Amino acid sequence: MIEELKQKLAGEAEKLQYELNVTLPNEIRKAVELGDLRENSEYKAALERQQFVQARLGQLHQRLSKLASIDPAQIPGDRVGLGSRVEVEDQKTHERETYYLVFGDALEFEEGHVTMASPIGRALLGKALGETAYLKLPTITRQLKVVDLKTIHDLAERDL
Repeated sequence: MIEELKQKLAGEAEKLQYELNVTLPNEIRKAVELGDLRENSEYKAALERQQFVQARLGQLHQRLSKLASIDPAQIPGDRVGLGSRVEVEDQKTHERETYYLVFGDALEFEEGHVTMASPIGRALLGKALGETAYLKLPTITRQLKVVDLKTIHDLAERDL
């Protein structure tokens, strides 16, 4: 999971770096050749895109640096943490729901994916099998009992 995200972010960074170093300079050069830069929309658009690409590259490099510092050995093997698949049962309705704890900047969220910073992610984080998480919502507090737990370590072993 961590390696997949690193690869995805590195791929995006590589594309943006190419755009910044090759595509945008060509667009700017062509726009300059058109003449008067004060009313040149192509020039302004290329400069705005260049600023956006530089900002996004900064974000990507910062996120990749943080990902590199994550030690999977520090993620608990018996409690809810990053990469865990958690099945919970609402103690009031007895309905079961499954959640996957992911990074906040995952590029594509799928059904059931929640970030660790979200209210449900914070409520579940650190819970063990059989424990109850209390999810405080504006109108009620939900009690979610952890009935099944697969940590990032369990899921990694299954993929081998």
